[in-house]
Amino acid sequence: MIEFSRRQLPHYDIKGCTYFVTACLAGSIPAVGMHAIRRQAETVRRRPRPAATSTASWRSQLDWEAFQAGEDWLDSRSVVRWLRDRRLAAVLKAEILREQGVRYDVHAYVVMPSHMHLVFTPLVCKPLVCTPLSEMSGQRPREDDAIGGTRSPRVAIMRSIKGRSAVACNRLLGREGPFWQSESYDRVVRNEEEMEKVVHYVEMNPVKAGLCSSSEEWPFSSAHRA
Repeated sequence: MIEFSRRQLPHYDIKGCTYFVTACLAGSIPAVGMHAIRRQAETVRRRPRPAATSTASWRSQLDWEAFQAGEDWLDSRSVVRWLRDRRLAAVLKAEILREQGVRYDVHAYVVMPSHMHLVFTPLVCKPLVCTPLSEMSGQRPREDDAIGGTRSPRVAIMRSIKGRSAVACNRLLGREGPFWQSESYDRVVRNEEEMEKVVHYVEMNPVKAGLCSSSEEWPFSSAHRA
């Protein structure tokens, strides 16, 4: 069963599936960056599909290329980089792993200065009652933040991680207000080949961004070896 919802970004929920999720800090990409990313994504999606490539495979490839355009901004030109503070990165790492093996299985993760990537499979198959993110993070309530509303496991898990980390990180920063961008980018991992691709991408992100020379060196990643 697939559940589909749309606010600014499309979101898919499939029972028992694995997700690749990217969450960005509030304000991490300025308006000029968002405009450039959208323009590049539109250019990519106008390319004709090769005859030997299926429609589904071509759509997946174009989505991946559009995603990477935003990643380039996050890695090199982000204007908000609170998570470069290792205290905050450690808080987020702990929240990612807090319910590993209980509510979800973590296959890969990385905490970057301006964003995080997480590849996980929910272990709960029914929609959960989800505490509104606004209650946890101090953000103003949104229309979809109804108290007692049900959310898919993906949404409930990400709300928990983002909400608790927002409270703790804002406390360390001595600030109030949104810590995370309200929406996250999420992609269903459809097969083993794609799983290998996204896990490699996630764990190599610090190397790609010039933060370390090997993925094992980055302490806020599933690739880290102490």
